[in-house]
Amino acid sequence: MSASMPTLAAIGVIAGLVMPVPALAQAAAASAAPLPPVVHSAAECAVWRRELSFAKSVEAHDAKAFAAHLHPGAVFNAGSRSPLRGSETVAQAWAGIVEGKEFVLRWRPGVVAIGGDPNIALSRGPSFSETPGAEPKERYKVGFFQSVWVRDAASGEWRILFDRADGPQRPVASADEGRAHLTAQSSEECVASK
Repeated sequence: MSASMPTLAAIGVIAGLVMPVPALAQAAAASAAPLPPVVHSAAECAVWRRELSFAKSVEAHDAKAFAAHLHPGAVFNAGSRSPLRGSETVAQAWAGIVEGKEFVLRWRPGVVAIGGDPNIALSRGPSFSETPGAEPKERYKVGFFQSVWVRDAASGEWRILFDRADGPQRPVASADEGRAHLTAQSSEECVASK
């Protein structure tokens, strides 16, 4: 079942729906083995690697690397009534997250899609957060994110333009369950299709 989840997630993104993780997939996530490599086009793998690099900039608490991923006109919390607009505003608002002071955030790309315009890509995947000091039932949460990436015409580098949480996060019992959510919904490697 977990092997079909990225496909179902992509259909949900295309339809504009937030798809909850089925109970069976949640149970499998607790003991999930890593998924095989994602197979995408070479361009989609480039975006996938860029999303992974973006996630790892936060895990490494590297504010400079985090900012280097942002499009100058980036909009975070896109689709909400209080979006963050502009790379400097986003970098400032995320400073505590990048430092790991507000909470610990991890995410991984699950699927990437490039449509008719080869310079725009959609990335979606699982997220896991930990808020130290929060009451036990709220300390660990899992969910999904959705990002839109744009390729810079001059440098060819992908930069994040839109980012948002894809639906509400749900509490989980432990950090192990949160890490299992990432493992069950994403892969550590993207392989270009032939």
